[in-house]
Amino acid sequence: MIGMDKVRLQVKQAQELFRNGLLALEGAGGLTRERYVRFLQMQYHLTKGVQRPFLTVAAHRDLGRKRGLRKFLVQFANEEEFHFEVAGRDLKELHAEVGECPFEVAVWWRYFTPTLEERPFLRLGATCILENLGSGSPDVIERLMKRADYLSPKNTVFFRIHQHGDALPHGDQIFEALEAAGLDEQQWTDVLEGAQVATLLYLRMMHWVFYGSSTLGCFGGSTLSK
Repeated sequence: MIGMDKVRLQVKQAQELFRNGLLALEGAGGLTRERYVRFLQMQYHLTKGVQRPFLTVAAHRDLGRKRGLRKFLVQFANEEEFHFEVAGRDLKELHAEVGECPFEVAVWWRYFTPTLEERPFLRLGATCILENLGSGSPDVIERLMKRADYLSPKNTVFFRIHQHGDALPHGDQIFEALEAAGLDEQQWTDVLEGAQVATLLYLRMMHWVFYGSSTLGCFGGSTLSK
């Protein structure tokens, strides 16, 4: 039976892939200003309107008797709703524009938005990835940030908010909310599939952040110039 153990395993695999990408980045010039700007642009477009899918899932009929999960999603939506503005302000501090929505981010939205009505737990599986990916590489991230001498408290507000920690432990909270919700086998299947899809799509976004190109694989393979 599919359950949280398989979802956690998928998260662990995603963390390992992400860590490998970060380690490769260290040997490829590190976190340059150009890369950091792309990171903020990606996050701006990924988080703009992010409250809508969570409120849509919270209102879904399948959550009618899962009040704890519904309450978590409404609170989560409220906490995340204006984070895109934080990314925008960090970009302004860097004298950079938010730019157009990257293709990889558009693919994310176009995949998950149509699934919200029929398979809402796909998006919750994706949330398990987004909220836990960086926790597998805090040491590498710290090294990359320390070596980027253009960074300052004024242009790293978005990043610091999304370090989470004890003040905003969304990674642990999404696991706890799902485990307490009493999901059936099909719902767990959707959570796992959403986590798998999110691993692929998010690592494609990060490949664009790191190298400014689209890739046909996760952190490798053929690329299409942008």
